[in-house]
Amino acid sequence: MTKSFARAIALLAVLGGSLMLQGCVVGAVVGAGAAVVGGTAKATGAVVGAGFDAVTTSDEETKAKREREQREHEREQRRCEQRLRQNKTC
Repeated sequence: MTKSFARAIALLAVLGGSLMLQGCVVGAVVGAGAAVVGGTAKATGAVVGAGFDAVTTSDEETKAKREREQREHEREQRRCEQRLRQNKTC
């Protein structure tokens, strides 16, 4: 086997395996795999890892969004109650 063919196979295996993983783990695996495969693949791993990280949502982000939506709902409820006290519609 030639060196470039072996690198291509290794890169294919890493990218294929990364499809089974989620979130930031993908970036770590692809980045580590790219370091093993070599120079040009390292840049590819960084790009793929950043792409997966940008698409996924962490638990912290989900929790923050839910809390923000809850505060907005409570704020709207208070406004509605104030308008009802003033004999206005919500």
